[in-house]
Amino acid sequence: MRRILAQAQKELAQFSRDRLTVALAFLLPLGMLLIYGYAIRLETKNIPLVFKDFDNSFLSRTYIERIFATQQFIPVSAPDLGDPVGAIDRDLAKVAIIIPPDFSQKIKTGKTTEVQVLVDGTDVNNARVIQNSIRATTNFFLQSTGLIPELNLIQTHTRLWFNPGRKESLYIVPGIYGVILWVFPSMLASIAMVREKEQGTILQVYASDLSSLEWLLGKEIAYVLVGIGEAAIVMGVSVFLFDLKLAGNSLTLLVGTAIFLMASVAFGLLVGVRASNQNAAVQGTAIGGFLTSFLLSGFIYPIANIPFPLSLLSKIIPARYYIILTRDAFLRGTGWEGVWYVPIVIAAIGLLLFLIANKAIKRMQLPD
Repeated sequence: MRRILAQAQKELAQFSRDRLTVALAFLLPLGMLLIYGYAIRLETKNIPLVFKDFDNSFLSRTYIERIFATQQFIPVSAPDLGDPVGAIDRDLAKVAIIIPPDFSQKIKTGKTTEVQVLVDGTDVNNARVIQNSIRATTNFFLQSTGLIPELNLIQTHTRLWFNPGRKESLYIVPGIYGVILWVFPSMLASIAMVREKEQGTILQVYASDLSSLEWLLGKEIAYVLVGIGEAAIVMGVSVFLFDLKLAGNSLTLLVGTAIFLMASVAFGLLVGVRASNQNAAVQGTAIGGFLTSFLLSGFIYPIANIPFPLSLLSKIIPARYYIILTRDAFLRGTGWEGVWYVPIVIAAIGLLLFLIANKAIKRMQLPD
């Protein structure tokens, strides 16, 4: 144990000597938090809308006001509003509403009138949101103006659970923890491992009586401690900037984060063992770490939407399980009852990665 701690102390000393690496180790995760925390928004807002009101009556103007009152659309100030279709073709608007000249007259006489709604279907999800919003606003307009009777046979009382204010940061920021704490600790560990090869100091390790297990455990402890520092900074800053608060037992977050960092560093050590230079190590952690944790973890895209066979790959992505834990800690607050399996799965994956790295190092080590 003493030799393992000595190895960890040596790793931390080497890490602290490189001021640029230390700065990047803590500034890059913070920058990534700010970029993704403020830039990613899943709810579509400020959709440009152009309308042509051929009726220009009180009812038609009220209908248009209802649509903009949803605060989901913004009017388009285009020079050629006489051609709504052209506004969509030139990407000046995402939706166009054309009200016929007999709009109010037909309504007053009890006849059905048609309003033409043209939606840009380039973005399928955005088009679906626009379509549902226009339909819901139209039904609300008809009921509020007394044009159709309210049906009171069934009344629904909807309550938003866990996040009643619909703050997207409460969903995005806990999710980005899984990406940040998987990418940067593993990248630092892989670079440290490859640096030993490039400088030739790894040959001394091979020839020494220090076992591969002791050597890797020293590196594991050192960079887990660095990862804990990164986690403390990222989570501490996000609490102030995004008003995050723990919703339940903090022990699940502490234990889960420590185990997740161990798995992250083990992944970095494995990449470092296989990589021949620092560029390859960075690319390996970027492709194998960032892309998988970003796209296959449920951070943005639901796991259920991942097609086969990539859905099978997502089952062995530790970030997938850690994001469940962080969102529970900051949103749901169910505690161990809801996330008891998460540390176990992450620990199993991390242990497997560490054992593979240890086997590769042991194979290269000189015999006694």
